[in-house]
Amino acid sequence: MATPGFLPTHVVPQHGMPAWEAPDPARPTVALDPLLPVQLSERRGDWARVLCANGWSAWVDGRRLIAVPQDPPTADASLARTADPRPQLARAEQTLARYRAAVEELAAGGLDGESFRGRTRGLRIGVVVDGEHIWLYDAERGRWAYADGLRLSTYAPDDAPRTATPDEAPPTATPGAGHAPTQVVTPDGP
Repeated sequence: MATPGFLPTHVVPQHGMPAWEAPDPARPTVALDPLLPVQLSERRGDWARVLCANGWSAWVDGRRLIAVPQDPPTADASLARTADPRPQLARAEQTLARYRAAVEELAAGGLDGESFRGRTRGLRIGVVVDGEHIWLYDAERGRWAYADGLRLSTYAPDDAPRTATPDEAPPTATPGAGHAPTQVVTPDGP
């Protein structure tokens, strides 16, 4: 039975995800099922407290949650600003061109194996294109990003979640996002 007022804001990634009793990696609990709808109720740095339809809640790495698509903006609403995918696409193209040039030189005999390894060391690129959808690996920020052609957003980060420090500002709601803003709770209260 669903909790009254439950409105999913996110879903769990397709391979499921670990969950914790508290925003502390030492306190694991039952993992969340793949594509489970959840409602984001609180954030602490990278940690997110989610509520499930049955009323159970847990802490997860909030950066890995997949946002439920929002309704399109109404004709009179202003469009929210989002990250432009073109700069990241340009970086991916430059990295691929550098790799391709090294491969060409290796194939032509201008490089030996050790020189090839030295030339390509540190190059990282990841691109998956499926119709209008694209997933790009952003090596500078250590994350996978997703874009639908116009908007770019974090899909999955490489690093572990962290707790916000007292001097970090709480996240702000995106205008017109359609959901209540995330409540940030500190030891002194909301």
